[in-house]
Amino acid sequence: MSRPRRILITSALPYINGIKHLGNLAGSMLPADVYARVMRLMGNDVTYICATDEHGTPAELAAQAAGMTVQAYCDEQFEIQRKAGEGFNLSFDWFGRSSRPANHALTQHFAQALEARGLIEERTSKQVYSVDDGRFLPDRYVEGTCPHCGFEKARGDQCDNCGNLLDPVDLINPYSAVSGGTNIEIRDTNHLYLLQEKSQDEIRAWVNKKGANWPSLAVSIANKWLDEGLIARSITRDLSWGIKVLGPDGAPRPGYEDKVFYVWFDAPIEYIAATQEWAEATGGDWEALWRTDKGADETEYVQFMGKDNVAFHTVSFPVTLLGSGEPWKTVDKLKAFNWVTWYGGKFSTSNKRGVFMDQALELLPSDYWRWYLIANSPEGSDAAFTWEGFQAAVNSDLANVLGNFVNRITKYAASKFDGQVPAAGEQGDAEAWMTAELAERLPRLIEHYEAMEFRKAAAETRAIWAAGNEYLTKAEPWVKYKNDFDAAAVGVRAGLNLAALFGILALPIIPDAGKKILDALGIPEEHRNLPGAKPDTDFAKLLDALPHGMPITPPDVLFQKIEDEQVAAWTEQFGGGN
Repeated sequence: MSRPRRILITSALPYINGIKHLGNLAGSMLPADVYARVMRLMGNDVTYICATDEHGTPAELAAQAAGMTVQAYCDEQFEIQRKAGEGFNLSFDWFGRSSRPANHALTQHFAQALEARGLIEERTSKQVYSVDDGRFLPDRYVEGTCPHCGFEKARGDQCDNCGNLLDPVDLINPYSAVSGGTNIEIRDTNHLYLLQEKSQDEIRAWVNKKGANWPSLAVSIANKWLDEGLIARSITRDLSWGIKVLGPDGAPRPGYEDKVFYVWFDAPIEYIAATQEWAEATGGDWEALWRTDKGADETEYVQFMGKDNVAFHTVSFPVTLLGSGEPWKTVDKLKAFNWVTWYGGKFSTSNKRGVFMDQALELLPSDYWRWYLIANSPEGSDAAFTWEGFQAAVNSDLANVLGNFVNRITKYAASKFDGQVPAAGEQGDAEAWMTAELAERLPRLIEHYEAMEFRKAAAETRAIWAAGNEYLTKAEPWVKYKNDFDAAAVGVRAGLNLAALFGILALPIIPDAGKKILDALGIPEEHRNLPGAKPDTDFAKLLDALPHGMPITPPDVLFQKIEDEQVAAWTEQFGGGN
């Protein structure tokens, strides 16, 4: 018997300032959760790590606007985000915080290791200082006209229109995104720079090797940065909230008393720090996940993120890990997503465009949203959220296809077969047809999940549910019950086994519904495993796996249909529509 695979999963850290919208959820945390659930159902040893990203200017400004200290603000927002994750059934093994001591210590360690190997140096740079705000402005808080394409709302770090990386001093007609003030100056300031260009060849070789397991979107973004040539990037900022900068001797670095590490340097390191916290709390072995000298070569490391995070995870973070000269595990599979769009534009936290996680849960249970977002994952291109599409997916896929099947077969078994799995009869042509469907579709479903092709996985899941409905049409147990009890018993028995299978297939995407089905059928936890992954799977047995005579109980209605009146009300409340 093969050993379970050891799999480490991380999803991009949600930023601390405000509840996340459905686009954030669909682009990292939700698919990571679905993948983690599938891998667990296949018997693998899975550790899913996430955390809030709590440093940087946005946290300072949000706290200031709320009249709170930054620490108190982050404490409050962490609890909000943790509860939202629970509400959406995100099965984190650990949900940490980048502001905790473990990340401070590890970030400072990496900086010292990189500096010792000649990959960090101090430079004097020109930076935008806002006289009106009385502070240096981080790159993203300087806006102006892009020197490459003329886009008038370019940020100082990157133009969202043409995708070019920018230096804020290159912007035309720059202004403060904090106050809107144009009274800005270019001043000298000292910072530490990560000399990424020294790692150009090493990172190119690493991307060429690992990129075989990445979608084309991730590979193309990484190669774009490499083709343009890696440059030295500042890893410190003129801020008070963050991880303090130490010198090579471990003491506070002179001249850096009012500086901290750049959030994009410390945030990915939190993946490791959060895993250390998980290990401390649970007795787990974090080194077996992260240190190749401690067994991490046997670990599969899988990352999930939106396309805007790819460059940092395929260049900057690998420069940190590989450049340290220490035996750190780097990502094996990287799944990148496009955007979920909201009626012609992006979901936006800052502009409050779209539906946010807490609002969504006030409207409907999490399964409704989880199904729609996975079935419409923004994989090959951006995916548009529409109320009409959401309504159609829920009503058709969940209420009609899955819910109707489970409702019909369990209620019929309760009324005609004393609420038990019937024992009579032998399988016939209808069961042979269904067996062939399962033999073809279940391995294909697993292939989609292994490839992290979530749209295809959801479509295949629905197709299996639909095949179950077609089976009941072929088997006709309610018709045969009048004249051929044994044939009816076979149809009901196979139908109940399919209901159990459908509940298991539901668990990764719609876990609440899957649990309701399996609880009603009395399926023990130890038998809630995903079949079809092994070449010797007996697919015919899947139609006769439940013990004969086992009692079952029809579950409550799994899904309520979304009515036109609800769509109209939500359109009025949140916008959208034609």
